[in-house]
Amino acid sequence: MQIGFVLFPKLTQLDLTGPAEVFYRVPGASVHLLWKSLEPVSSDRGMSILPTRLFDECTSLDLICVPGGPGQIDLMSDEQTLDFLRRISPECKLVTSVCTGSLVLAAAGLLEGYRATCHWSSIDQLELLGAIPIAERVVKDRNRVTGAGVTSGIDFALTVVADLMGEEIAQEIQLQMEYDPAPPFAAGSPRSAPQKLVEATRDKLAPFISKRRMATKQAAARLQERSMG
Repeated sequence: MQIGFVLFPKLTQLDLTGPAEVFYRVPGASVHLLWKSLEPVSSDRGMSILPTRLFDECTSLDLICVPGGPGQIDLMSDEQTLDFLRRISPECKLVTSVCTGSLVLAAAGLLEGYRATCHWSSIDQLELLGAIPIAERVVKDRNRVTGAGVTSGIDFALTVVADLMGEEIAQEIQLQMEYDPAPPFAAGSPRSAPQKLVEATRDKLAPFISKRRMATKQAAARLQERSMG
């Protein structure tokens, strides 16, 4: 089982490292960290991650996954990355994402007509790119599997392992990782967090979300031009 994660500057490392930790434990699986060069890639919080394979060296995968993070905005207009996703996806059994990585998949034209999820702050933007937003932690539609915000990447990966390898292996990996979440607060979702907190957080994020929305609209215009040309 060949699994590839797209690296990019200013990604959210847990979007990648959460599901990667699950996939690294799958018997017989090989996990590749993919980027344009083999130089260290810095996450949005400053952690450096080393790519293990170049885009050009990657000819086939069973699963491709795009994480999210602030750098996703620039990635949506990065034709080298989008072309790689368009090239590799038809060869993949599963085309997947975590958090706002789904917006990158959609910008590549790979989620049109598919149900998908995203971080709660930006899930509505999927519709601008032809996807069908579904506010769930993990969404499966044919061979597209998307995880919601950040920590949902672990749920996403365990769901994929269960589907591909069986629930027993997925449960064994969950036990190995002692993935037994018991958060100290019921504040991890707009559905459960206090309304004042949700409103304050939305206000705090608003300038950045506006910037992301602009990038999404530009990506949608490019998709339309591509379909017409």
